Amino acid sequence: MDTDLSALRSLAQTYFDAAYEMDAEKFASIFHPMSSVTKVAEDGTVGVTPIATWLAAARKMKAPKQQGFERDDRILSIDFDRELALLKVRLQIPPRCFTDLLSCLKVNGSWKIVQKVMTSENLTDSLAAEGVRLKGRRARP
Repeated sequence: MDTDLSALRSLAQTYFDAAYEMDAEKFASIFHPMSSVTKVAEDGTVGVTPIATWLAAARKMKAPKQQGFERDDRILSIDFDRELALLKVRLQIPPRCFTDLLSCLKVNGSWKIVQKVMTSENLTDSLAAEGVRLKGRRARP
């Protein structure tokens, strides 16, 4: 049980690192090849993107690390039962703040994300809701 919790925390850290570095190969190492990303599209419909398509888009994005942005990522919850787990995480990829639900399965002894369901909001709106003023949010050299 402690081993699974540790492995799931490690998976979340890899996820955060991949997002900050916008490293598609690092993302690919933790997503199952049959996984997908689901969100409400701009037109209000449910959009489901196969992971290969999502990874191709990630390869074209500029990394928050490259742009000098500070990290702000956290695990909000982890729930697991045998080979099934759900991680709720929050992270920033400016100009947006994301809340992701990562459904995971233990496949051949290794935890993999099999479904990512996400929502996001403008970072300025998110910080205002938390009572924080946005002041350049760039990392100091």
